[in-house]
Amino acid sequence: MKITSRDNSLLRHARAVRDGKDNESIFVEGLRLCEEAVRSKLKIEAVIYSDRIAQKDRAARLIQEIEKTAAKSGSVSEKLLASISYTKTPQGIIVLAARPTISEKEFALRQTDKSLLVILHRINNPVNLGAILRTAEAAGATGALTTAGTTDPFSPKSLRGAMGAAFRLPIWTEVDYARAVDWCRSRSIETICATAKAKRSYTEVDWRQPAALILGAESAGLSAEEIAVANEAIRIPMKGSTESLNVAVAAGILLYEAHRQRG
Repeated sequence: MKITSRDNSLLRHARAVRDGKDNESIFVEGLRLCEEAVRSKLKIEAVIYSDRIAQKDRAARLIQEIEKTAAKSGSVSEKLLASISYTKTPQGIIVLAARPTISEKEFALRQTDKSLLVILHRINNPVNLGAILRTAEAAGATGALTTAGTTDPFSPKSLRGAMGAAFRLPIWTEVDYARAVDWCRSRSIETICATAKAKRSYTEVDWRQPAALILGAESAGLSAEEIAVANEAIRIPMKGSTESLNVAVAAGILLYEAHRQRG
């Protein structure tokens, strides 16, 4: 179906999802990320694509596959697509999908006796959060928890940074910090805080046991009280006058140390 500016119900819905005004759906943009959404078996609600991208074989196959199940679909002009695109340079295709949700019970069922979790506490940069999720999946993490005040892992920017990892990695969102720590403790999962003030190096920890890495916001990090309730506090040794690393970079170093120790 050809969509024009007059056929504005789907376009209006897309803008609402893009801007975070519709919390039941997510805004997925770009051919590769839309392919990841389909492969991950998300419930696709609608697809909007440009006339130009529909002429390319790879995109045409994806659009055809989506249109078999999506309730709504339509092609638009490049100009109209630009009006709803999240990026400065439109990616040619946008998918609206049902937001992945996971309950505490479902999250627990996805864990094993070798769980490796990431607790993201008040991280407000969506690009960093997405990058952490992408690294977590690659390093073999079994899930992520985001606390209240942490940016939405399913926002357009976070999704672009995660490149599909957010569709596959179990993510339990809006968890109270104390509850997250208690939940891990009740399941014998060691909680390990990353902080520049810690005495122990990250290589001194036994990451082979069930573990949850806790990361705080770059600006403030974790408070003394938040660190105190965890089992361990570790640091990444740094030379020179650098005080801290980008949180996504730090996550990569720590998660891959866990991956290395786990063989």
